[in-house]
Amino acid sequence: MGRLDGKVAIVTGAAPRLEGIGNGSAMAILMAREGAKVLLVNRSVERAEELAGKIAADGGEASAFAADVTDSGDVAAMARVVRERYGRLDILCNNVGIGAGGGPNRVEDVTDETWDKLVSVNLTSAMKCSRAAIPLMRDSGSGGSIINVSSIAGALGLMGSPGAAAYAATKAATHGLTLSTAADYAAEGIRCNCIVIGSVATPMVAAAGAEYRQRRIDMVPMQTEGTGWDVGWAAVYLASDEARWVTGLMLPVDGGLSALRAWPR
Repeated sequence: MGRLDGKVAIVTGAAPRLEGIGNGSAMAILMAREGAKVLLVNRSVERAEELAGKIAADGGEASAFAADVTDSGDVAAMARVVRERYGRLDILCNNVGIGAGGGPNRVEDVTDETWDKLVSVNLTSAMKCSRAAIPLMRDSGSGGSIINVSSIAGALGLMGSPGAAAYAATKAATHGLTLSTAADYAAEGIRCNCIVIGSVATPMVAAAGAEYRQRRIDMVPMQTEGTGWDVGWAAVYLASDEARWVTGLMLPVDGGLSALRAWPR
């Protein structure tokens, strides 16, 4: 306990849309358990408030804020609110993201609408939140930690079935954004790393059904599913002073899938 004592964190997309523990909620819960004060950012403030209540019952401190992080005005308001409520910012978890949905999206199939929406939600939102967070981290005087969330689809291009061009492109671009941010702000002690997620059983994945989940498990060398807690603990490490000399890292949380690089047919 206490690995994040005295730190303030923002977790975007903190509360899942369905019942269960998602990546964002696990990050928020564990960071609060480790002593951080956490601003829970969701488009649905009701879900964020419910999560804040659970964190409070667990002995932690968190509060909710409603924002669409693709909107520059909402992101600016988020930065103002975290300063007003907590006086500083040390950690930003860019956890918001969506999949393509609606079936295969190969390059020849993907629509302009789908492409633009995924770029806005999965990539541009992380840039906007980081842009708003960096001045607050600078003002804190002790650096900061930006944690982006990506997928192995951004490195391997195939997630068990073809047709994820827009999704994979945004996740690969997140790796580039991470590296550029890490290089630009290292001298100020502001670190930027990326968690590269594999077959994790989030509430949305659980809703896809047992057959889909088993297909994902079969691809993983460890032959098991990850959980939001695995992602959450990775985020705690990257946010903590234990990772003070770690920046520009793509940290796979994937049961060895990115090491395999040979897909079953």
